[in-house]
Amino acid sequence: MELNHKVFGVGDPVIILHGLFGMLDNWQTIAKKLAENYMVYIIDQRNHGRSPRMDAHNYKAMAEDLAAFMESQWIHSAHIVGHSMGGKTAMQMAMDYPDMVESLAVIDISPTASTRGHDAVFDALNAVDIEQLEKRSAAQEAMQVHVQEVGVIQFLLKNLTRKKEGGYEWKMNLPVIERDYERILDPIVCSTPYDKATLFIKGGQSRHIVDADLPLMKECFPSYQMKEIADAGHWVHADAPDVTLQMLREFLSEL
Repeated sequence: MELNHKVFGVGDPVIILHGLFGMLDNWQTIAKKLAENYMVYIIDQRNHGRSPRMDAHNYKAMAEDLAAFMESQWIHSAHIVGHSMGGKTAMQMAMDYPDMVESLAVIDISPTASTRGHDAVFDALNAVDIEQLEKRSAAQEAMQVHVQEVGVIQFLLKNLTRKKEGGYEWKMNLPVIERDYERILDPIVCSTPYDKATLFIKGGQSRHIVDADLPLMKECFPSYQMKEIADAGHWVHADAPDVTLQMLREFLSEL
């Protein structure tokens, strides 16, 4: 399976993985700045963006996708950065293919089971009559019944794309993502601890990493360090892009 991707710069490889409902463009600005010192890959994970639609969505499969992608690009090992769902993919990759992960940076997610929290988003997406949709504004109006945050709606609408033959479609594979949503909430399967350098970046206004998660983080990633961005929520890279970039640069430069 060929994952859609973009690459910037030259140097040691860094691979960045987006979160649920996202796509590679969410990280393009940070990727281009990191590319001043590294060869940075941003990819669409399966069932997202322009990558293939697959009839399964779980972290073992997404880690396998990443390993196959790296082999196809002749990347023997890379620094892996992942946000939210992408962070769990990155952690599972470190568990299953530790020799291919030079270091790990996880953005606002822990290896524990996540709490269900996207029901309103699924309601909003399903409220759009995608087969009959004629203009983007109609999609926004339908979604506003279920999600009031303008920023969230704009983020989700990045998934809406025109078809060549007319009309619209979702870039993401919404039926499979919704069906396998519980798998997206699953904890990481920790086998042998990953003892290389690991950074967790936590949004201070987010609840995706809490004190109860710390013992499993230590068990799975004994060399981890954690940094917090006090004013950021779950979308740390959108709320505080300069600080996120600086933390990633400092982490990578110390390796």
